[in-house]
Amino acid sequence: MYFTDRGIEELANRRGEESVSFEWLADALRTFVDLHPQFEDAVEQLATWLARPDDDPDL
Repeated sequence: MYFTDRGIEELANRRGEESVSFEWLADALRTFVDLHPQFEDAVEQLATWLARPDDDPDL
């Protein structure tokens, strides 16, 4: 198990019943990067991967 799995599991447990829009997610990611600019590259990679799930399975 990766360390990040704990955070993902907590997210699913606490908010798994909620529905969110991609607009809400984009705003949340922008806010996170504003607060933690050192993670800008990782957030950019995640957002790009989420935007293009069918383009290339190796990305």
